Amino acid sequence: MGKLIYAANTSLDGYLEDETGAFDWSVPDEAVHAFWNEHERGIGTSLYGRRMYETMRVWEDDDWLTDQPAVVREYAGIWRDADKVVYSSTLDAVSTARTRIERQFDADAVRRLKEESVADLSVGGAILGAEAFRHGLVDECVLLLCPVTVGGGKPALPRGVRLDLELLDTRRFANGVVYVHHAVRSAI
Repeated sequence: MGKLIYAANTSLDGYLEDETGAFDWSVPDEAVHAFWNEHERGIGTSLYGRRMYETMRVWEDDDWLTDQPAVVREYAGIWRDADKVVYSSTLDAVSTARTRIERQFDADAVRRLKEESVADLSVGGAILGAEAFRHGLVDECVLLLCPVTVGGGKPALPRGVRLDLELLDTRRFANGVVYVHHAVRSAI
């Protein structure tokens, strides 16, 4: 059975994006990118909302990768090797391999997917992540806290949901980013 892991870069004050939708402050350096590569290597299926999918699908294209560091090119291969489920009522088609569209989020279907999976699953994006938390589907939460406050924007964690967590691991990167890894004991 796979675990569902919510993973994200977040500002120190808890936002995925600032009030303008920007997240350039969370672009990883080489060490942080290598961390994400290792994390994503264990993911068999990624669950995305439409906006997160549209952000991530850049990894399907090789054109921009030729001048990128090896760690960035490596991530593209890892991303391509995972299955992807995009939850969208407005997206007509997907432009990436190993990707399917689901028109609505079905908590029971995600539970079955977890039960049938030999690898872990990830959920990306604030809205879809919040929905997974609300249904008690998220088993672990991996956050990279970036050394910046943005004062507002899209919250990394759902509002109106209490999460009882157990700290599993931490790490500090040389660039000031702090990794925190929690098990979700319960969502209320």
